[in-house]
Amino acid sequence: MQPAATRENIRLGIFAGLAAYLIWGLVPIFFKQIAEVPADEIIAHRVVWAMALMTAVIGFGRGFGEALRLARIPAQLARIALASAMVLINWLTFVWGVNSGHILETSLGYFILPLFNVALGVLLLKERLRPLQWLAVALATIGVIIETVQVGGLPWISLVLAGSFGIYGLLRKQLPLDAASGLFLETVCMLPVALAWLVWLAYSGQSHFGAGQGLPNGRDLMLIATGAVTAIPLLLFAVAARRLPLNMMGFLQYLAPSITFLLAVFVYREPLDLSRALAFAAIWAGLAVYTVDLFRAAAARAPGVP
Repeated sequence: MQPAATRENIRLGIFAGLAAYLIWGLVPIFFKQIAEVPADEIIAHRVVWAMALMTAVIGFGRGFGEALRLARIPAQLARIALASAMVLINWLTFVWGVNSGHILETSLGYFILPLFNVALGVLLLKERLRPLQWLAVALATIGVIIETVQVGGLPWISLVLAGSFGIYGLLRKQLPLDAASGLFLETVCMLPVALAWLVWLAYSGQSHFGAGQGLPNGRDLMLIATGAVTAIPLLLFAVAARRLPLNMMGFLQYLAPSITFLLAVFVYREPLDLSRALAFAAIWAGLAVYTVDLFRAAAARAPGVP
């Protein structure tokens, strides 16, 4: 049941949405603090600690029954497993990109994402695009082509991030689960792989966790905190998504990659030459056209809304 569209609920939704996208935009700073830890180990810890936190959240809200009921349906379980794989690919690519000095490319991936979702709708759901949507996708494609020429190959970090999260979003729409239950089941699916990898790293002497042989050190605490960094913005996003109209959520989603872009250029001094600036400009133009189309479509529907 959706909350009533009261002023208080709208205000709460805006606050929660801003907080979620602000955390997602600033998260490269967090991962940069543990850059000496390989991305695969960070993600394994992220899965384990997010699982622990979401178990507490789900248990407190008594949501285990609904999650387990859905997991007993083979077709739904297959979707959950595939969604988990997409999340794993997305997280691993993002953390590797951030800690390898490719924050600009991660930002580009999430700028591409809304337009990639439009393309997915055409290819998989046989949706028909409005003229402005075609223009937006064309501009984004031009941006990707410019970036491809600039880096001397496909911007794979950007494309993997957009592709994995776009497919994940499509799968999640087919699952009747809230954000908390969804993340809980996804981490359940990822947990065996994550635990096995952490055990192997400890056995082979490659683990960066617990190296102090005593109380947890700062790095250990940050690895534990990856669970909160994963779960908190997602739960805030769920609060916002239930209280705000789709066009407002669509506008807010540009906040995170915009913050990441500014961090890359002005904090971490990643190079932004003319060709890369043109690639971003083409994609930003596509996003502007896409946003205008969203608002026009919402305005056209408004008179018929009871």
